[in-house]
Amino acid sequence: MTQTEKVRFTELWRVGEFRALWIAETASAFGDQLARVALSVLVYLRTSSALLTALTYALTFLPAILGGLALSGLADRFPRRQVIIVTDIVRAVLAAAMAIPGMPLGVLWVLIGLLTLAGGPFKAAQLALLPQILEGDRYAAALALRQVSIQFAQLAGFALGGFLVTVLSAYGALLANGLTFLASAGLVAIGVRARPAARRDKTSTGEPSDTNGAVITLAPIFLLVSLVGLWVVPEGLAAPYADTLGAAAFAVGILMAADPVGSVLGAILARGWFRSESAALSSLLLPAFAAGVPLIVCAMRPGLIASALLWAVSGVFSTIFLLRMQQYVAAVVPNSRRGTVLGRLNACILTSQGVAFAAGGVFADWLGSFAAV
Repeated sequence: MTQTEKVRFTELWRVGEFRALWIAETASAFGDQLARVALSVLVYLRTSSALLTALTYALTFLPAILGGLALSGLADRFPRRQVIIVTDIVRAVLAAAMAIPGMPLGVLWVLIGLLTLAGGPFKAAQLALLPQILEGDRYAAALALRQVSIQFAQLAGFALGGFLVTVLSAYGALLANGLTFLASAGLVAIGVRARPAARRDKTSTGEPSDTNGAVITLAPIFLLVSLVGLWVVPEGLAAPYADTLGAAAFAVGILMAADPVGSVLGAILARGWFRSESAALSSLLLPAFAAGVPLIVCAMRPGLIASALLWAVSGVFSTIFLLRMQQYVAAVVPNSRRGTVLGRLNACILTSQGVAFAAGGVFADWLGSFAAV
């Protein structure tokens, strides 16, 4: 595969529509992580229950699966800019309601679930709108920049979350999360131009209709994406893995940071590895295979630093696979179905990770953490 000329990230900044989408998404990602910290602190202070705290944390993820599977079609049925703005406003209202002191826990959990559910159509619309704004090498570079910025926003949200909760209180942090949604809605409303709904615009654009062949072409993608969870199992087993190594508590942080660091590096390296016309389906297989190979080496019980390096290498190739997959889907799926497909793929990724985390724990109890990884 021939390399294309790398697009500098600064070139993307000059595209006003992408700039608005990028800032909006990054701010929302930071706010989401801040809210997770605030909710964990709030629920634990009110209940002193580790179980209820963990269940609350799970509610910030699990409904997104249902939202992606059931509501992604909204990104094709209605104008995508409108879907983003409406879902952001809805999430801002829900986040503000969560910040009301003394909110009953049952109501709080319902609000969390609804807010997370609304993330499904938002993500579908955002992912489907991006290839309409940027094409070819610019679109590939935009995918890489998104991956880098989201990883940093999530790390910053966790790193600063405890400090901001201390300064603002848990309720203040939840309100701040609501403000990030309002800011996102405003940026998209001002910076992204209106477009017709993709399905209504189908005939006017001369877009090919969906065929059984297209479904067959996407079947391997869904199968590969269903394996993504296997690559993140080490993150869920970092604590028992470090304990087996006899390492101190700080080793858990080193191991959990390995995959995100590899993900950032993979996004940067992948920037010039795409073909401008589209990534071939066969080109997805190599990084998918390579992401698993470093984890197999863990069966040899490597030390802390070697394990962290292996997990980071896995993160590099898994990120390259995910970015190539998005480019491939954007190239082969008609615009009128792109939101539905990308949204359901994102839900598939979340599902695979949840299932793999649970299965990884079972295997770790049975075979040990090294063999499970």
